[in-house]
Amino acid sequence: MKNFTIKESILFQLDMCWQLYLYYTNNLDEEEAYWGFVPTSLKVRKEADQWSIDWPETESYEIGPSSIAWIMWHIIYWWSAALDYNFGAGTLKKEDILWPGSIEEAKATIQSLHDQWVEKLNALSDADFQSNLHSKWPLENRNFADTALWLNGELMKNVSEIGYGRFLYASCKK
Repeated sequence: MKNFTIKESILFQLDMCWQLYLYYTNNLDEEEAYWGFVPTSLKVRKEADQWSIDWPETESYEIGPSSIAWIMWHIIYWWSAALDYNFGAGTLKKEDILWPGSIEEAKATIQSLHDQWVEKLNALSDADFQSNLHSKWPLENRNFADTALWLNGELMKNVSEIGYGRFLYASCKK
C-alpha cells in the first residue's frame, strides 16, 4: 500500500469536495440561486446599479439559511482572501470581494479561484505544508497544512449548504 504525502491527501480531499460542488451547482439557475427560504436569509441583492452583500452581525440560527447566491459569494470571499493573504499582498477586505453579477459568472469565478488554489498547492513541497510561511489567513501561526485543511472543510460546509438550499427550494416551490 502506498503512503501518500500530506499534499496528495489534501488535494484528494479537495477534489472530493470539488466534485460535490460541481454536482450541486450543475443546472443551477438564477431564480433558485437568489431565492431565500425566509425574509431574513443572507442574500446577494441588486440595489440600483450595484450588488450588495448581506453580512451577518450574528451567526444566530434565527437568520435562517442563506441563499445559494450568498453561499457562492462566500466561497469567492474566503478563497480570494486565502489566495491574497497566503500568497499575495494580504490587503483584501470583504468589501473588496464583489458579486460577479450572475450565477454563471460566479461559477466561472469560483472555477478560476479553485484552479489558482490547486496550482499554489501543487507548487508547494511537503516541507512547505509543515511550515507556517504561507499561513497568514485565516489561521496564523499554524502550519500551512492546517490552512489547506480548513479551506477544504469550508468548501465542504458551503457545498452542503448549497445542496440543502436546493432541497429547500425544490420542496417549497412544488
